[in-house]
Amino acid sequence: MIIAATLVIALSASVWAVRWASRPLTTLAAAAQRLGLDIGAPPLSEQGPREVRLASCAFNEMQGRLQGFVRDRTQMLAAISHDLRTPITRMRLRAELMDDPDQRRKMLSDLAEMETMIAATLSFARDDPARESPKPLDLAALLQSLVADAADAGAAATYDGPAHVAFTGRPTALRRAFDNLIRNALAYGGCARVTAMAAEDTVTVAVADDGPGIPPEERERVFEPFYRIEGSRSRDTGGVGLGLAVVRSAVRAHGGEVALDPGPSGGLTVTVTLPRGSP
Repeated sequence: MIIAATLVIALSASVWAVRWASRPLTTLAAAAQRLGLDIGAPPLSEQGPREVRLASCAFNEMQGRLQGFVRDRTQMLAAISHDLRTPITRMRLRAELMDDPDQRRKMLSDLAEMETMIAATLSFARDDPARESPKPLDLAALLQSLVADAADAGAAATYDGPAHVAFTGRPTALRRAFDNLIRNALAYGGCARVTAMAAEDTVTVAVADDGPGIPPEERERVFEPFYRIEGSRSRDTGGVGLGLAVVRSAVRAHGGEVALDPGPSGGLTVTVTLPRGSP
């Protein structure tokens, strides 16, 4: 009886010791995961044994360098955008004085496209989803609102899913992401069928259309900023090729993922999977 009690005490002490020793690693792993979702997350506490302090200090320095890189990139893009507007304005004034009306129209169209690309690039750089604080929201209501807005404008947009889905996320980033998906479906596929399914740990949202779809070899590249498929998806439909890049950025900021698949009867289905935990 004494031996059994001793073994129980020894086992309990061993479990406690292992948990105590591994706690700093658990904290570091959680911080690394949080940093992947929010580069502005608070730094680690630099307390504890020497090895833990060194690891925490190195992690905080890495996070600071990453924050500086993102900040410098945004400032650089803002400066470039500002500097380019002046020569574009001069070129527009000169284009207005061109005698050939056809050449004048083409030149003004190119300049307008350049301005659109500059504005879109700056917006993409500044609108970092991780800068927005997560808050409780009704994801189903957000989707229904976007679909209703499109339908009110005469578009073939429908919603099929639960009336309410409790979710913790960044409302502006999510609205922009799903709005981009619905607009893409309408522009390239003629319709937008939005479906939502809520499970205990995840929410899955699919946006399907009846368009030409995207070839398998292009489905990863379309997430690259400014990349556009020649032919079926051209600038005639509007935009500069940042829509899906914005979608993936927003979804991954919530710990989720985006997948592109052919629809059962053709077209394209974009599936967004989001964890229901706090981003």
